Amino acid sequence: MRRKITPRLANLATSLPLLFLLLSAATSIARADSDDGIVRVKSAVPMSEAISRIKADIAAKGIKFFLEVDQSKLAADAGIKLRPSTLLVFGNPPLGTQFITANPNAGLDWPVRLLLTQEDNGDVWAVWTDFDWIAKRHNIRDREAQFRMATMVVKSITSTITSK
Repeated sequence: MRRKITPRLANLATSLPLLFLLLSAATSIARADSDDGIVRVKSAVPMSEAISRIKADIAAKGIKFFLEVDQSKLAADAGIKLRPSTLLVFGNPPLGTQFITANPNAGLDWPVRLLLTQEDNGDVWAVWTDFDWIAKRHNIRDREAQFRMATMVVKSITSTITSK
């Protein structure tokens, strides 16, 4: 009996650190701060490539791209130093306008705004407002399927930057 337990303990001792490393890596890739409604996904590629990949995926999905705002350039033009920060605005009007018909104030959160930021250490993040948080903010209770769809779409779009 003792011989069977020892290899199992050895396997467990080997597996636990590997499991810890995998879980640590997974949590560093995506992070949702539910208290403030912010979802963050870590990019595996530099800022310019992340923007290109996201815009290409938006186009490939047939989603309307409205605007790209280089916030760091706007800051520089005003004499202010700002880390790289670019806001992308896009959406699918047949889906997004359903939130506005439920509550006109939801227009504050639509179309979708996806912010790409770069930290001082070079890490690039895609950041957006959690759609469940938006639903609660605007007291929209009858569009669950639409909010799920919006979440799936943005997660799919941001998944294009999570690997090299």
